[in-house]
Amino acid sequence: MEVQKNDKYFETVFSDTRLSILNRYRDLFVIGSGAQGLVLGAFDNVANQKVAIKKLTRPFSNVTHAKRAYREFVIMNLVNHRNIIKLLNAYTPQDNVQEFSDIYLVMEYMDANLCQVIQMELDHERMSFLLYQMLCGIHHLHKSGIIHRDLKPSNIVVNLRCQLKILDFGLARTKERETAMLTPYVVTRYYRAPEVILGIGYNANVDVWSIGCIFAELIRGRVLFPGSDHIDQWTKIIEIVGTPNAEFCERLQPTVKNYVENRPYCPPKPWNTVFPSSIFPAVVESRLTGS
Repeated sequence: MEVQKNDKYFETVFSDTRLSILNRYRDLFVIGSGAQGLVLGAFDNVANQKVAIKKLTRPFSNVTHAKRAYREFVIMNLVNHRNIIKLLNAYTPQDNVQEFSDIYLVMEYMDANLCQVIQMELDHERMSFLLYQMLCGIHHLHKSGIIHRDLKPSNIVVNLRCQLKILDFGLARTKERETAMLTPYVVTRYYRAPEVILGIGYNANVDVWSIGCIFAELIRGRVLFPGSDHIDQWTKIIEIVGTPNAEFCERLQPTVKNYVENRPYCPPKPWNTVFPSSIFPAVVESRLTGS
């Protein structure tokens, strides 16, 4: 039920969330919800196009939420690239700083996220195009000094023309910060790089690892490393890529190094057993491993 609040906004409720929506946005429907807020689809009667409206959940309830809201707004406002979601508008229904409590971000509308796309049968050309766009988007972020840190299928969206965009920058960080100072609790578990799992310094390469995991999921139709906790996640990784070499282990803290080195040795699996799909032509093993 919609209730006209004033000449600028109307109020409505979706998924038990009360929203104040600018009058220009109509025909609302739920796209999804997450830790950061509720996302609605709408039609913008001024721009004559579909949009996505995200209401951030309690953005100022604590310092962590406030930082995430700030990062999301600033990065989308500053970064301009065809594979990064564009911020079209932002507003608050509150009239003064004392009452300021809600933030609404209006973004480009996309038709699906990669969670849905993964369930489809995709040919080689479409998979390659999706991977290319993921890499283009992340390359631009990294050139801009930004590490996303939370890449996963639900944070990557596509439209009916197979155009791909990256979104959700609440956990992003600048590359200028000391990598050792960055929190290890980033990225949904399945897409975490070994450096993150083992608590050692990391940099922009954690995004590249996440993209590799996402692309593997597109090929296989299921998660590549489905760990039940961080220890099981490490086990799932070495069962496929093999036990790390001595050079990698030297970077670990003593207790972590002792744990890693005392596990049974795991040889790397041949890639053609990990990716048996006939979609891809046979490739020489050295090309897959980069050797």
